[in-house]
Amino acid sequence: MKKFLVFSLMALMLASVLAACSNSDEASGEDSSGSDVTTLRMTWWGSQSRHDQTQEIIKAFEEENPDIKIEAEFTGFDGYFEKMAAQASGNNLPDIMQQNFGEYLNQYADKELLADLTPFVEDGSIDVEGVSDTIMESGKKNGKLLGIPTGTNALTAFYNKDMLDAAGVDVSDGQWTWEDYEQYTTSISEATGEYGARLMEPKNLFEYYLREKGKTLFNEDGTGLGYEDDQLLVDYFERNLELEEKGAIPNYDTIQQIKGVEDELIVRGEAAFDFRWSNQATALDSAAGDKPIGMTLLPGENNSQGMYLKPAMLWSISENSEHKEEAARFIDFFVNNIKVYEIGGSDRGVPIKEEIRSELSADLSETDQKVFDYIEMVTENSSPIDSNFPPESSEILAELTKIDELVMYGELSAEEGAEQFRSTVERIMSR
Repeated sequence: MKKFLVFSLMALMLASVLAACSNSDEASGEDSSGSDVTTLRMTWWGSQSRHDQTQEIIKAFEEENPDIKIEAEFTGFDGYFEKMAAQASGNNLPDIMQQNFGEYLNQYADKELLADLTPFVEDGSIDVEGVSDTIMESGKKNGKLLGIPTGTNALTAFYNKDMLDAAGVDVSDGQWTWEDYEQYTTSISEATGEYGARLMEPKNLFEYYLREKGKTLFNEDGTGLGYEDDQLLVDYFERNLELEEKGAIPNYDTIQQIKGVEDELIVRGEAAFDFRWSNQATALDSAAGDKPIGMTLLPGENNSQGMYLKPAMLWSISENSEHKEEAARFIDFFVNNIKVYEIGGSDRGVPIKEEIRSELSADLSETDQKVFDYIEMVTENSSPIDSNFPPESSEILAELTKIDELVMYGELSAEEGAEQFRSTVERIMSR
């Protein structure tokens, strides 16, 4: 009931947004030649480069499908799912929506807001023949196919090679421990006068840290935390605190001033390491200019156990859409038309179909070749993804970020932060 009230309140707050959105009942008409045209609403999050690429992809789709027009709605990641929640509350979700694996897909699945795409795959409307079962499994929940992966993705340690060279550091083989990370980050900061690394964001990095230690963030049935010893989170907090006190990484005051991927510290030459998703290489490289940005595995003695492949994101069709067949045609176009990847490169991950990857391999940009090589490296050094995220996980991960901030500001000790996170999770999951 509380979740319903939250959805309803957000819908009222964003009434102007909803008013601007087209109603699916009004989404059909005629073009200038008198032919019937179906209008689809489509939404995604991303950087400016992704917005530009996606609109070019939409244009290519509309040229091949003149009976369909797509109205684009896009934002940065911040605020995207709040906007979707408001539209869900008003039964006004877009026909096609970019969806996120894990916490958000499971949350939408729990509310039955996404259409089952299985019939479209079975009748060939969406051709995913040859795509591995492991990749397709990432879009499934409760026996339904709720999302088609846009591409394959992995966490990566981006690094500025010039800054590492200044300190005599080489991590290109991916063989480095957390102790190495501490030493390298400190020595790079001392050698360059800049930060050795960006402050890690806890949503993905703490989960990786647990996996590298043989644990999981959530237990097998998604009813609680997957680890019992809070010292693991204490250690995660204390490493960041120690490096921040040395000046080797920035505090929250600094990173909260960053205005998107193109403005990141590594792009400006103000940090040597930055841990984030591999599909962001295009945005980072284009913004970094001639700075040599490399990619390698995250630190850890067991990083092959911690690393995993995931869908960069997924395409879903909302259950309330009255034009699911037309929406499925766009998803099929995105998965199977090489123009999509010639325009977008690896921004939404490495293509999930082997024939597309093979066709592209002869003419990849330098950045896309780097990403393709990195995904191959992770494929050989990774373990299966954890899919046991409960519907409440987006709220839980938001609480982890708040607690991380309180610890870094000294308002909670590392031990208090770890205890507070556990008690918060127990409270949320007992409702």
